[in-house]
Amino acid sequence: MSVKSERRGIHVDQSELLCKKGCGYYGNVAWQGYCSKCWREEYQKARQKQIQEDWELAERLQREEEEAYANTQHTHGAQSLTFTKFEEKKTSEKLRKVATVKKFFGASSRPGTKKEVPEAKAPSPSISRQVSIETDRVSKDFIEFLKTYNKAGQEVYKQCKLFLDTMHRKRELSIEEQSEYAQSLYQNVADKLQTRWKVPPEKVEKVMDQVEKYIMTRLYKYVFCPETTEDEKKDLAVQRRIRALHWVTPQMLCVPVNEEIPEVSDVVVKAITDIIEMDSKRVPRDKLACITSCSKHIFNAIRTTKAEPASADDFLPTLIYIVLKGNPPRLQSNIQYITRFCNPSRLMTGEDGYYFTNLCCAVAFIEKLDAQSLNLSQEDFDRYMSGQTSPKKQEPENWPANVCVGMRQMYRNLGLLSQLNERQERIVSEAKKLERDLIDWTDGITKEVQEIVEKYPLEIKAPNPALAAIDSENVENDKLPPPLQPQVYAG
Repeated sequence: MSVKSERRGIHVDQSELLCKKGCGYYGNVAWQGYCSKCWREEYQKARQKQIQEDWELAERLQREEEEAYANTQHTHGAQSLTFTKFEEKKTSEKLRKVATVKKFFGASSRPGTKKEVPEAKAPSPSISRQVSIETDRVSKDFIEFLKTYNKAGQEVYKQCKLFLDTMHRKRELSIEEQSEYAQSLYQNVADKLQTRWKVPPEKVEKVMDQVEKYIMTRLYKYVFCPETTEDEKKDLAVQRRIRALHWVTPQMLCVPVNEEIPEVSDVVVKAITDIIEMDSKRVPRDKLACITSCSKHIFNAIRTTKAEPASADDFLPTLIYIVLKGNPPRLQSNIQYITRFCNPSRLMTGEDGYYFTNLCCAVAFIEKLDAQSLNLSQEDFDRYMSGQTSPKKQEPENWPANVCVGMRQMYRNLGLLSQLNERQERIVSEAKKLERDLIDWTDGITKEVQEIVEKYPLEIKAPNPALAAIDSENVENDKLPPPLQPQVYAG
């Protein structure tokens, strides 16, 4: 998908967002412009071709080594026994290496072959047994959800458990192979629900969302930004690139958003918050939800600024500006994670797929952004990128050449004073509104207290009489015997 840059701004033809194979679904830069379905087909073809070439290479190497061994035996047959044994040992070592290479290349084409895993990479049992609170909660919710589907739910749960067990046993697989396993699970579960259990399409989509949430919550720490990929390296490169482009202004990108409008400024902040919050989510669908929410805030900002519905041509430049301003953490890792492990139906159709495809285009544009894209000269672009200077703020008016600098500064100061006056009036208005709200709140509390007092009046009772002595009413106290006195007896 190519991104075109014209004088009027950044423009991407909507047809370029679709799969280049012409199937009608949304394509993806990470899939070389294909949709998920077509990319899997192309990937399988390329993989089978590579496996065949690897086998042919291994067999050719083995034949060459065998011929070299035979020639060596024929040429040096008359040499001493010691030297012959040395040559035999050397040749056997070569044959063993060739056999190892052949075995290595053949492992990927044989599903039953078990690869050796270094013990250092195997997780300890204590770590494997640790289950986070979120994972435990998601598992319980998944089981409760599947109970409503009876036997179909039991079958889905068995498939998911088998998939998780397989993934834990095959941690040594490449991230592409793990992604292929996940995509196969999604397809198999969806096909069985539709064909075997006759589940309606809308319910199938709900089940697939729960399946994705269940398995990816448990696999997140193993498959997100793995050490075997260059995702982290790409993240750092994108972050450095965005930091170097901190000087880019909305005018350079032809962004139709006026952040001086308070409502627009608030919506822009919400959009940036959503795109940053994407990194805190664990499920691909939740990450997509953050992208969708960010995109909807962008459309609201454009609509508020222009006082008319936003167009797709306005959306992409604004999305690029939001990404530059927010500099989301681990952007490439999140995009790759969604691409590899999200339910493919979400990326191929619907608003989630559309917004995600635009985000991929925005990142690709940022990586290739140049002077022509920003309507700048190459000299100015180089100076801005090197930090030698920053672009001057665009003047609101075109001043005549004979106007002195003091007059220009005076009008600029008047403009600033006008803006400050508007802000002050807005603050005073908000303060008065807050004062009215406090008065209303006080009156409301007073009224509620009065109603409670009237409903439950306070009754003050007379104090109880003091308690008298136990024998105060005994009139015959004088006839009582005297109290006993302590006496000392000699032992």
